[in-house]
Formats: sequence, C-alpha cells, structure tokens
Amino acid sequence: MRHPTLSHSSTPRRVFDPLLRLSHWVVALSIVALIATSQLADSFEHGPYEQFVWNLHIVIGYTLTAGLLTRLLWGVAGPASARWRDLWHPAVWKDSLRKMRLPAAHRPGHDPIASLAYLFAYGVMALMVVTGLGLAASEFQTGPLAGWLGGMPWLEDVLEGPHEFGFGLMLGFVGLHLAALVFHQWRGERVAQSMVTGKQYFNVEREVQHD
Repeated sequence: MRHPTLSHSSTPRRVFDPLLRLSHWVVALSIVALIATSQLADSFEHGPYEQFVWNLHIVIGYTLTAGLLTRLLWGVAGPASARWRDLWHPAVWKDSLRKMRLPAAHRPGHDPIASLAYLFAYGVMALMVVTGLGLAASEFQTGPLAGWLGGMPWLEDVLEGPHEFGFGLMLGFVGLHLAALVFHQWRGERVAQSMVTGKQYFNVEREVQHD
C-alpha cells in the first residue's frame, strides 16, 4: 500500500541558505569522487594510469578539505539553520533513547536525530582529511604538509589504517543517508529537495519552532 503524501496544509519555507547548500554539494560530490578514484586506483595498481588516478584523488581531497572548512566556518558565522547549535540536540537524543522512539514533530532546520549522524560524518571526514593530507605528503611528497612529512615514508604505515577505517565508516554513512532519504520519500515527506531549493515543508499544526 502506498503511503499517503503530504497534506495540503503543508507549507514550504526557505530554511537553508545558498552557501550551506553549496558546501553540502561540494562535500557530497567530493566524497563520491574520492570513493570512485580510490577504487579505480586499486584497479589500475602497477598500471600506467595508477599515478594519474592517485593524483586526481589527492586533488579531489583538497576540494573536500575546502568544502569542509567552509562548512566549519559557516557553522560559526552563518544564519541560524547553518549554525552548529542547529545540529546539537542532546535533550532530544536522550529522550529518544529513553523512550526508544523517534520524535514525531518537525522543526525548521536539521532533523534532531539526523543531526547526530551528521556530526559523526563530519568527524569521520575530518579524520579522512588529516590522514589523507599526511599520506599525500609521506607517500607522494605533495600537498601542504610535504615540507614537514615528505621525508617520513614510515608515516604511510601509521596513517593508512585510520584512513581506510574512515573510508569504511563513510561508506556506511552514505548508505544509511541514502536509505533515510528513500524512507522519507516513501512516507510522503519532501526532504531530499531541501538541499537543492533550500525549502522545507511543514504541517502548520505540528511545526516546532526554534528555541
């Protein structure tokens, strides 16, 4: 049976600003490209294109770094829906854990439960950036850390494990994120388009305002 779609009482509101949406897509597309290039590089191992693909992987890593830094700064200086406090809902997390159920009401901005996953993902991305820059310097003698770490090839063995661990965690997050978007769409909730148009849709009778 098809789940009912949004009622006519649901109204759109522009919530997410253009810079937040731009940084979201820079980060998202960079992650997809990093996953693709890492797998291609493994496929071309010891082949003529391996070095080229790894160089491309490193350049895309710089793009991820720029997008992540932009999001970090915008979380401090941006509008309310972009601020880090819009992702911080410990009372909701504790209440949901105690009651073993998700909150029913919607609010402008980031979903309180999804925010916990987003914070986790940002932490994993930070791990990937730090270890990736270290690997670029120690293994390929390139990047902003090459002057300090370029003569330390032993760092490759130290950083490779955490980098691959973060890669696995990011794959899991991407899968869960896509599954959540499909689930919301099945429920008739227009969530996926919010990072394209910046608009969220609310039932005026159930909407929860910002604190």
